[in-house]
Amino acid sequence: MTVSLEQLRRCHVAVDLGAARTRVYVKGMGLVVDEPSAAAVNTRTGSIIAVGELAEQMTGRTPDYIRVARPVTGGTVIDIEMAQRMLRQLLGEKLRRQLRRKPRLRAAACTPHDSDPLAQRAAVETLVGLGARRVELVDTLIAAAVGCGLPVEQPTATMIMVCGAATTQIAVLSLGSIVTAVRVPVGGDAIDHAVIQHLRQHHELMLPSQSVRPLQLALSGTGPTTRGSSVTEIHGRDVATGLARSVQVDTASIRQAIQAALTSVLDGLGKVLRECPPDLVADLTYCGIMMVGGSALLPGLDQMLRQATGVPVHIAERPDVCSVLGLGAMLDGKIEPLVLDPIAC
Repeated sequence: MTVSLEQLRRCHVAVDLGAARTRVYVKGMGLVVDEPSAAAVNTRTGSIIAVGELAEQMTGRTPDYIRVARPVTGGTVIDIEMAQRMLRQLLGEKLRRQLRRKPRLRAAACTPHDSDPLAQRAAVETLVGLGARRVELVDTLIAAAVGCGLPVEQPTATMIMVCGAATTQIAVLSLGSIVTAVRVPVGGDAIDHAVIQHLRQHHELMLPSQSVRPLQLALSGTGPTTRGSSVTEIHGRDVATGLARSVQVDTASIRQAIQAALTSVLDGLGKVLRECPPDLVADLTYCGIMMVGGSALLPGLDQMLRQATGVPVHIAERPDVCSVLGLGAMLDGKIEPLVLDPIAC
């Protein structure tokens, strides 16, 4: 890892600023914040009306003078000031007061793999604005691997796939470092868009902004398998008339629409395996691929990857919070590095 474990043990708080959810882990307290990365703003006064779950529920239901802002896109902070205001409201006055008592507050944050310097600086400035004197950046792939219990520090290959809302990150790890990795700009949002476009083109139906993800989870046959009912009733708004309407949707067509969006993920997975040394690929035939992230729960996705690669595919026990829990384990000193003693000549 680029940041030593000794430096991370000195940190007091860990933050995972994701495109879908924001999570905060405080040393000695555990996971204290797990809310959507959204803030409802009054455009007339500039004040924040709601953050987190309440702001997420306001999406698509607000008058003209209220805007639901999303300061994080693809794991990168695009609006530093709004991200700071959102974090302050999510933490609450009581927790912020406790953190201010630290003489030199240190923070750790997850950053996407191969993120550019501007994205890293935006993450640092966001936490510095909350009072952090020093900010350590950890690759999301390594933090997620630690959070799901993979032996990251051992000289064996471990493969992890972080399925986020905007991107999918795939990597092979060994000896606490990334051997080869790739970031694919396809995530849960792209799959949502594929479902929306399919229903609009073939059924002339528009869905509410918050109903696409529950639709995917309800269709148990959205993967390569054909389990579940063959037809599902979906409620939405007619494109032509604007009236409420229900249609019967064939789940096979939904499967085909989603599978087309996941082609890039399969290509990225193949690229990582081709660039990986043969000895490490041999290890993967036993340990397989570990899937983390909110989109890892997409029904049938693990089976599709298993058929495409021929290696075992596992889903973490708590895939959505693996990254922040991995950072928390590093803060609490639960991860011991592999010590290699030099050979005396």
